[in-house]
Amino acid sequence: MRLLPTLALLAWPLGAAAQDAQTQAAIEAVIADQLSDFNARDVPGAWEHASPGIQGIFGTPENFGRMVEDGYPMVWDNHDARFLELGEEGGALHQRVLLKDPEGRGWVLDYEMVELPDGWRIDGVQVLPAPDVAA
Repeated sequence: MRLLPTLALLAWPLGAAAQDAQTQAAIEAVIADQLSDFNARDVPGAWEHASPGIQGIFGTPENFGRMVEDGYPMVWDNHDARFLELGEEGGALHQRVLLKDPEGRGWVLDYEMVELPDGWRIDGVQVLPAPDVAA
């Protein structure tokens, strides 16, 4: 996990694309749906929100699900997701999401998004340090 100062979470420059309300709503819907799929253990449903690149890395929904369960337990069992800022970095849109794990610990995840002809997909997730979020 890469550690960044918590203040960096507040100072994300927004690109013109990030200011588009329809884009932000569409991205939030994709992430929210995937989070819901993980909570329901609908791994094939969650898999559908992953980009072709991510799908190519893991090959099957089952491999993808095991990776999330083992490597991102706060996503596998997530609660109280709150969407933070949408920003542009290196030409890609990144949506930050604050969520809680079952123990009530707060986590900030940085979702890299890619737009395909059929809509937005998740092209990667990175865990960032969360601000102090009490249960």
